[in-house]
Amino acid sequence: MEKRLPRALVAAATAVVAASGLTGCSGDKNTADGAPDGTTSSAHATPAISAARCAQNKAAGKITYLTGYYYQASASILEYLAAEKLGYFDALCLDVDIKPGTGNTGQNTKLLASGQVTVSPVSEQDVIQARDNGVGIVGISAYSNAGLEVLMTMPAITDLKQLNGTTLGQKGSLPVGISAMLTQAGADVPSIKQVVVGYDPSILPRGQVKSLTGFISNEPNLLAAAGQQVKVWRPYDYHVPGSLGGLAANPDFAAKHRTAVEDFLRAGLHAYDYCSTKGEECVGYAADLSDGGYDKAQNLKIWQTEVALVQQTKSPGTPLGLVDMDNVTALAELLAKYSMVKKTSAADAKSFFDSSYLTALYQSGQLAWPAT
Repeated sequence: MEKRLPRALVAAATAVVAASGLTGCSGDKNTADGAPDGTTSSAHATPAISAARCAQNKAAGKITYLTGYYYQASASILEYLAAEKLGYFDALCLDVDIKPGTGNTGQNTKLLASGQVTVSPVSEQDVIQARDNGVGIVGISAYSNAGLEVLMTMPAITDLKQLNGTTLGQKGSLPVGISAMLTQAGADVPSIKQVVVGYDPSILPRGQVKSLTGFISNEPNLLAAAGQQVKVWRPYDYHVPGSLGGLAANPDFAAKHRTAVEDFLRAGLHAYDYCSTKGEECVGYAADLSDGGYDKAQNLKIWQTEVALVQQTKSPGTPLGLVDMDNVTALAELLAKYSMVKKTSAADAKSFFDSSYLTALYQSGQLAWPAT
């Protein structure tokens, strides 16, 4: 499931990902005094972990992190950009090279499997589909069982059955979660005419379509900024599984360099906590990596919306980032029902994820910083 959002949200990045190789932009490392848990710039200059663990992480070599969509301020992107700028990777003796992805999830998974990329944002459903297609990656974390994909209507629509016989705008295919939600709500999906539309959400308030697919942190915020309020319909509210903020890794690297993968996640989660209250500062780090035209206001809204969604929907009493295997099972069953996978069972799907890297980061329910 590709996540393709308007390029106006981010810089017109000159570096793109190609199967033949990767080019990228890595900002100058700096530090931020007043970072959480008493971390200071001096701490960034000196490793904050034991000499033995530092040596293990250095031995892992370069970790290539490919973002999901350029330098957009989404969960699983912004916190890793911030971890670099705040010096958290340095504190854990990690050599991280950040490169901008294009939003093509299929390409990202292939680059992961080939070893050209070490870690990249990949949703749980995309991990399952990649493995079903023989692409070898492993899911290592996810923030929430709620997905970003939503359906928007004007406020006059109060029941999804009102969409029967109307026109729905989508970006190339109807997301399986949206289709499942419509079915759950009793709508007659075959009667709804689907048309492929571009990335201008104003076609909804202009009446060109009766409903429109999009991402909860993007189009509703763009329309609100233009003075247009819409009703957002979330598959999560209809008990349709999804995922938000997922990360996947190259399995060989993860198996050989466990502490490096753990500490990469640790730095990101530590930065997530920091950016949750200092979003404007962290969005500034993303803007610094871009060539120009970066919409800070919209990206801040994207970040704040996704952080709020994670807070609202993450499994209670579980560490942030822990993959919910019951949700993986539900996703595998959903994908099979809609013929999105051909040979993957629910039991198979569970084997595509390894939560041990994430659980190793927590002590008594709290993220350990730095590593013990």
